[in-house]
Amino acid sequence: MLKKMGRINQAVLIILYVLITVKAFEMEIIPASRIVVQIGEMLVLTCNTTGCASPSFSWRTQIDHPLGGTVNNYGTYSTLTMNPVSVENSHDYLCTAFCSEKGKKEKSITVEPYSFPSDPVIEISTSLVAGEPATVICKIPDVNKETKTVTYSFNPTTEDIGKEITCVAKLAIDGMDFEPKERFTSLKLNANFGPQNTIITVSPSNFTVEGNPLKLTCVTESNPPAQVVWSKHLADGNIEHFIENSVLSIPHARFTDSGLYVCEVINLVTNKTEKATVDIFIQAPPKNTTLSIFPSSVVKQGESVTISCTSADVPAVQITLRKKIGDVITTLETEDGKYTIDKAQLKDAGIYECISINKLGKQSQHIVLDVKVPPQNITVLVYPSENVKEGENVTITCSTYSNPPSQMVLKKVHQEREIILPSVNGTFTLYNVTKNDTGKYLLDVFNEVGNNIKVIEIAVIGKLEKRHQMMPLIIAFSCTTAIAIPVVAILIYVSRKAKINGSYSLVKALRLKV
Repeated sequence: MLKKMGRINQAVLIILYVLITVKAFEMEIIPASRIVVQIGEMLVLTCNTTGCASPSFSWRTQIDHPLGGTVNNYGTYSTLTMNPVSVENSHDYLCTAFCSEKGKKEKSITVEPYSFPSDPVIEISTSLVAGEPATVICKIPDVNKETKTVTYSFNPTTEDIGKEITCVAKLAIDGMDFEPKERFTSLKLNANFGPQNTIITVSPSNFTVEGNPLKLTCVTESNPPAQVVWSKHLADGNIEHFIENSVLSIPHARFTDSGLYVCEVINLVTNKTEKATVDIFIQAPPKNTTLSIFPSSVVKQGESVTISCTSADVPAVQITLRKKIGDVITTLETEDGKYTIDKAQLKDAGIYECISINKLGKQSQHIVLDVKVPPQNITVLVYPSENVKEGENVTITCSTYSNPPSQMVLKKVHQEREIILPSVNGTFTLYNVTKNDTGKYLLDVFNEVGNNIKVIEIAVIGKLEKRHQMMPLIIAFSCTTAIAIPVVAILIYVSRKAKINGSYSLVKALRLKV
């Protein structure tokens, strides 16, 4: 009996062990009850069972929409593959597992597709200009098939150049931690401005000596870099244009390089222009010194004369007009480089010198002014007197003032004809006069400018007491000019060949230069 009871207890224990080791019918959905997935990626949902050797499966959405995926059964589990995930996969998916001897099990999973494929894109509507309002647009493309846009307005400054503006996009899905949770894009700002604060620097200086190198640099603040145009204002009002470069180099400066230089800078983006100017002075020794006389360097007495003394194109030049007569130098006062003689006189004749001088050198020009003067201030002396006796000698002398030197002719007035008397070395001579030599004599002193006539009356009266002791009577005429003026006299020489019965035989005069 006891053995029989022992066997029964052992059987019960075996049955209890079998019951304990047999698993219950269970199922689960992997990866979880809620899944967030990016549109375009692949998603595999797995429905897995335990405690059933040959379950069957079915997949559906709770609102009976198409699954949008492929179902595959593998014994104790089933998969729903969505490749790629699209916005249509946004559903609650229900997996049902059937086990013939154990019934069925169901579980659901929520699929939330999202679209966040790329970083934000920053756009600027127009080029940024410092000080002018600007709008920056941040676009987040394809966020759940939509493009999100954020705008930001501000006034950029030059201090903003090089700084970064950042657009951060965060995908707001509560209770989920996944990558990427946020995306961002940064853009360096490049604000356009200027030109401004434009100046010209000159090396070595805007005052330099002719022949030295000269460099002009146009300095400005501009973004993008400004276009530079050089020009120079000419004395005649025209403008000369140069190369489009920030540096203008002149290897060997000339005096003609002096003038007003203009640097014009243009920003083609901001469409703004600014200018800077500088005066350049090239120092040089005097040049182009000019001395001129109007109307001519040869004038007649009484005419107006203007003497001009100039030195063109060189600044800081002292100009002096001087007159030289021998060793005597007289400095003349001029007005705008001009010296005017209202009525020229012989004393105004001479050498005129125009001198230009500065610290770098000296230049001079000279010209001769010749003032033509007709014979004047004629003085006539008759020796021994105008009343003489037969057989005596008479000498006539004269002095005159003229330029050029005068010529002279002594003529005897005759009723029937004009008799020209002779001269020898500037002296007109009558030898052993008789009463026939009595009469009126005309002394004609002349040059190319004019003439002057003097009248001399000689009377021959009586006779000398001792004729054999009488000296030949000589009428001598000598004409000289003032000491300072050389005189050329043309003399007419008449030779009396013989004295016959108290009459004289005359020959034609010879003109000589004294």
